[in-house]
Amino acid sequence: MPILLLTFLTLVVLASVFLPSVWRQHRRNRIQQQPFPASWRQILKRRMPYFRALPADLQLQLKKLIQVFVVEKQFVGCAGLVVTDEMKVTIAAQACLLLLNKPLHYYPKLQQILIYPGAFVVPAKQADAAGVVSESTQVHLGQSWQSGQIVLSWVDTLQSAAICNDGHNLVIHEFAHQLDQLKGLATGAPLLSNKAAYQEWSQVLSFEFEQLQRQLALGVPTLFDAYAATNPAEFFAVISEVFFEQAELFATQHPALYQQLKSFYALDPLSWQHTHPVLS
Repeated sequence: MPILLLTFLTLVVLASVFLPSVWRQHRRNRIQQQPFPASWRQILKRRMPYFRALPADLQLQLKKLIQVFVVEKQFVGCAGLVVTDEMKVTIAAQACLLLLNKPLHYYPKLQQILIYPGAFVVPAKQADAAGVVSESTQVHLGQSWQSGQIVLSWVDTLQSAAICNDGHNLVIHEFAHQLDQLKGLATGAPLLSNKAAYQEWSQVLSFEFEQLQRQLALGVPTLFDAYAATNPAEFFAVISEVFFEQAELFATQHPALYQQLKSFYALDPLSWQHTHPVLS
């Protein structure tokens, strides 16, 4: 192949890889340079008391993340629900808590957020010991799909935002699953910086997960919801809820586990919740 043709093809390939990324970042910069809408500030004030607990620099960062998130993600109303800015901003504000201090990261696989008025029913299949498959239905408040969709109950999304110190947050839970699913199937081990980080993560989380299962079997009260003991993926999602909403209890009772999440999220909610307590 002539050198000039090879060079041209190489440039075409490089352009196809890098130009979309450059253009996407340029578009995001333009979005973030726009003033944050006054009506959106009122939504944050009315619906998300957690926002007031954040330091000023994180408040500003969160608003910029919300602006991009609302533009880039498609919000779809289900069961007759009409999507409003209030829904978009309330969901985006909670989802983007997990993106603070993570530049250029907006849940790249996520395309749609499906919103139901309340709990929704999904079909389920289950095989018994003999291999016989039976069909049933299950009621859910939220789901995160590897195919690029999250499903949320709006009434439970509102409650999660309003009661922000009980260790339960539907949006944080489902979006933690999205972080876990960036590498494929949710396993409770999201993308980390290096091999050593994975080794430490596995050691700490495996110990804590097994300890939780033992405590529940003995009837010992635990900080984490029993659902966390379902599997490692649910464990990661549940402890993420508690990390953001009950940092002091978390850090006191599970210091090694708290340090792992502090490192992964590049945040320390304990530092600002001492100064500005999260109000419900």
